Amino acid sequence: MRDFFEGIAWLFEEILLIPLDALRELELNSWWAANAINFIFILIGLAAFFYWMKQLKKFNDNDEENRDPSAHSFLG
Repeated sequence: MRDFFEGIAWLFEEILLIPLDALRELELNSWWAANAINFIFILIGLAAFFYWMKQLKKFNDNDEENRDPSAHSFLG
C-alpha cells in the first residue's frame, strides 16, 4: 500500500507539477511574466462581469421581471 501512495507522490512531484516548477523559476526573473496567466483570468472575469451586467440592464429596461413581493414564495 505504501508503494501505491509513493507512486502517486512521484506522479505529482515529478510530472504533473512541472508547469508550476517552471513558473516558480520564471518568477525569479520576471514577476510580470510569471503572473501573466493571473492577469488573463482577471480580464476574462471582468469581461464576463460586464456582459452579465449588460444583460441584467437589458432585462431591467424591458421590465420583464415580476417585482411584486408575493411573486416569489420565499419572500412572502
